[in-house]
Amino acid sequence: MAPRHVIVGASLAGATAAITLREEGAEGTVTLIGAEKELPYERPPLSKAYLRGDVPFDKALVRPAAFYREHGIETMFGTRATRIDPSDRFVELEDHRRVPFDTLLITTGGRNRRVLIPGGDLDGIYGLRTVQDADRIRNEMLAGRRVVVVGMGFIGSEVAASLRQKGLNVVAIDPSKTPLFRVLGEAVGRTIADLHRAQGVRTIFEDTVTAFEGATRVTHVVTKGGLRIECDFVVVGIGIEPAVELLEGSNIHVDNGIVVDEYCQTNVRGVYAAGDVANHYHPIFNRRIRVEHWQNAIKQGAAAARNMLGKRGAYDEVHWFWSDQYDANLQYAGFHTQWEQLVVRGALDSGSYLACYVNDGRIDAAVGLNRARDVRRVMPLIKSRRVVDLEQLGDEDVDLRSLHASP
Repeated sequence: MAPRHVIVGASLAGATAAITLREEGAEGTVTLIGAEKELPYERPPLSKAYLRGDVPFDKALVRPAAFYREHGIETMFGTRATRIDPSDRFVELEDHRRVPFDTLLITTGGRNRRVLIPGGDLDGIYGLRTVQDADRIRNEMLAGRRVVVVGMGFIGSEVAASLRQKGLNVVAIDPSKTPLFRVLGEAVGRTIADLHRAQGVRTIFEDTVTAFEGATRVTHVVTKGGLRIECDFVVVGIGIEPAVELLEGSNIHVDNGIVVDEYCQTNVRGVYAAGDVANHYHPIFNRRIRVEHWQNAIKQGAAAARNMLGKRGAYDEVHWFWSDQYDANLQYAGFHTQWEQLVVRGALDSGSYLACYVNDGRIDAAVGLNRARDVRRVMPLIKSRRVVDLEQLGDEDVDLRSLHASP
């Protein structure tokens, strides 16, 4: 019998996997199941160009509708999977239909964390994860209106920038010392805070929201520090949680996402995971990593598809992502949770720098503000795990490429 390849989650990772299966010569059926009614699309524009109305939605599509038909990819959009049975090898849908599989890839991504405080169910409070979320926020975006952005991670920072660029009055609140503090640290985070303040965003750090007020619609945001901020609407961006509820009772190992090895395979034969939902073993960093990046969705989705076909290969990409805020381009490569030294090329207050997060003389990660070329050149150093000369690393006169050959 021809093999049945099923993908649950019509995300960027899921769509890329379906495409890769056909490109790699997959025989049998390829079925792509997704809860959203829309064709698979890329999410980065939702907080940037699409949110501002600069590009239409079809520019974010992974492929047009005809592509899936022409390449023999069966699509079941607007259909939620509710259960996986790895023993009898089927996916159960919300209407109780069962889709049998021989190989299964789970790319369900994540869902927004909610602010569980008084007033959290008032109208005018939005998250941003889907195109419908973006459309709801766009309908509120009239110049001169007052908006509070809760959370200054990457999504919150990008939304704050987009709203400000459209002429809204923006107040941004975050419990950390700076934007992106958990990832980038205080020194680099301060440069992002300065960027937003220079554009007119009122930033409030080391404070948390304790309540939303209003009769039926939010009118005020109250903080632990005693602030009561008037607003027309609120956007909450405090991260996502991996969407793993359909795995309940499946015996597929879940721990901060779906646990997979370097081949994107779970503890159950023939079942794989990729994208935001996958907590994968990374052979370069010798640890488990779950990341929520555009590049990871594409690269890992393709890697999972090849492994589903028996074309065994470890997924060892150096993670990379970017964030556009105003006219500044921020890029990050690698992975780190702590660092012994921060080595900076350029000056953090200059508007253009490369900051490297170093442990044991090796670069685990680097972030560049308006330094795309330097980020590209440092990525091979991250992947090689080479001990580098930190003085040369921080010297602007030393070509980063020359460090690749250093002993």
